[in-house]
Amino acid sequence: MMRNKKIQFSTKMDPKIWSQLPKDLLDHVLSFLPLKNFLKMKSTCKHFKSLLFSPSFISKHLSSYSSLCFLLLSHTQFHPVYPLFDTLLNNWRTLSLSPFHIKPSEFRSRFNNKTFNRGINESPGSITKLLSSSNGLVCFSHQDSSSFVICNLLTRSSRIVKFPKLPFQFELLTLVCPSKGGYYKLFMLSCFGPSNKALVFDSKTQSWSEFEGLNLFFSENYNQEGVFFDGLLYFITSEPFVIMGFDLDNGNWKISEFGLPNGLAFARLCSDGKGKLFLIGGLGVSGISRNMKLWELNEEGGWMEIQTVPELMCRKFLSVSYHNYEHVYCFWHQGLICLCCYNWPEILYFKVSRRTWHWVPKCPSLPDKWSCGFRWFSFVPELYAIA
Repeated sequence: MMRNKKIQFSTKMDPKIWSQLPKDLLDHVLSFLPLKNFLKMKSTCKHFKSLLFSPSFISKHLSSYSSLCFLLLSHTQFHPVYPLFDTLLNNWRTLSLSPFHIKPSEFRSRFNNKTFNRGINESPGSITKLLSSSNGLVCFSHQDSSSFVICNLLTRSSRIVKFPKLPFQFELLTLVCPSKGGYYKLFMLSCFGPSNKALVFDSKTQSWSEFEGLNLFFSENYNQEGVFFDGLLYFITSEPFVIMGFDLDNGNWKISEFGLPNGLAFARLCSDGKGKLFLIGGLGVSGISRNMKLWELNEEGGWMEIQTVPELMCRKFLSVSYHNYEHVYCFWHQGLICLCCYNWPEILYFKVSRRTWHWVPKCPSLPDKWSCGFRWFSFVPELYAIA
């Protein structure tokens, strides 16, 4: 009797065959690699890195990440994990971002093999603080190394930005990335002696610029980042409220021509990044808000009222803020205007397309006894955001 012989097939392709494949065919084959594997491989040669910009690679991978968008929560009781709320599925993800390690010595970002796992994690020895986000990039600070780090969490790329001076204290830090995949700037105010200075880091020149600060006070809005609109970075001063614009290129400040509605107890700005500017504020007397309204800037430079926050939602938000409006901040996230409070674990948001108000529920992993310090950020993974 003849025995059946097992036929063994080699899983490896002869390198000579690979070398003879047409370039466009090779690029197309490699585009089918899982993104997490390709990002590991791209540093092996210049050609592999260039594939990130090939049409076949872009068409295959860009669509799979364009539908991902999260609200990222930073809080000391979660450290070193950052929970993520999926605003498309409207729930907390059981599988979210994979471990993200920042080593104090290297201050480099890391992703493990699983692209979406259980939160963003930092290495146990790192002491970092999440400060700002913009178009797929996030900014951390690391006091021990006197540095900021700008990261693209999706591609594992990062850049260390050393503090311009030591010792260095700053406020109103805002990461501005006007376009996806383009340059970015880092703005902040810092005190040097009796006056403050405006400092701007430009990723194009990899350098800091120093400009005159502003004598007006922003103390009520220290949790609120600047809002980039129509080429300027806008802030609202403490009462009496004034909208100030800062030119990131030449360092000039200007008082905005946009007047403000009467009777404001607090006011926050928000921009969709596509030419629309919104204002949300509390209305009342003696600095106590009784209701909240939302306005949009019209073409004539006036504020057009869009919505009044529903009474029950308004009461809840004002009560949890204890009418201490320095804890209130606002930002834009994928068609949502998010209103947050530093000492409350939920977000009140307005869905612009449907003109409806909703709450983001408290994170289920938050302990029953929690402290203030809730910082929320818009996080939309962007493959071509360059740190």
